[in-house]
Amino acid sequence: MPMMLEQYLPLVIFIALSAIIAGALLVAPFLLAFKAPDPEKLSAYECGFNPFNDSRMKFDVRFYLVSLLFIVFDLEVAFLFPWAVAFKDAGAFGFWSMMVFLGVLTVGFVYEWRKGALEWD
Repeated sequence: MPMMLEQYLPLVIFIALSAIIAGALLVAPFLLAFKAPDPEKLSAYECGFNPFNDSRMKFDVRFYLVSLLFIVFDLEVAFLFPWAVAFKDAGAFGFWSMMVFLGVLTVGFVYEWRKGALEWD
């Protein structure tokens, strides 16, 4: 029995220390944070307009276009990293399929650019 306790003691110490640190990080903001909220700080922010106005008001669609472009290029990076790691094993088919994927993304980006989706007044 003492042998088993020696094996698990570092794990128990690690879990206890992690719980203490996590608890301290959860409690510290309530004790140390500056508490002087103003109406601007408490207001919600959604896509550049005040969300408490009429729901049928006009708003700028460019916020959504930029977020969609961000998602597209974020997915591009998510596909490029595994492809680069497995580049040797992918072969010619893997290379050309990624070139087609990047070509489609480039055409979409040029289209968005020419339509003025990235221009801000």
